[in-house]
Amino acid sequence: MSIQINRQKFFDSDEAKAIRVSLEEMTADPSFNTKSIYAAYSSSDVTFVDRHMKYLGDHQKVNPHQYLSNLRLMTRLTARSK
Repeated sequence: MSIQINRQKFFDSDEAKAIRVSLEEMTADPSFNTKSIYAAYSSSDVTFVDRHMKYLGDHQKVNPHQYLSNLRLMTRLTARSK
């Protein structure tokens, strides 16, 4: 099966929908650094949610729950960085 078909199956799954909700909750929480990044190849920014959903779609052997847990640890703002 092609990579694009596997990626689309992932994006259509209930697990991916739950992951998207978790990422959107992180974006809404001010205690996380979830800024969009500038994409030189595009006319718009790449959102935090889209960037990580694409990564998980491209790397389906990664455990998404562990990935989210690590992402929360890496993006949590400390009292000094706020």
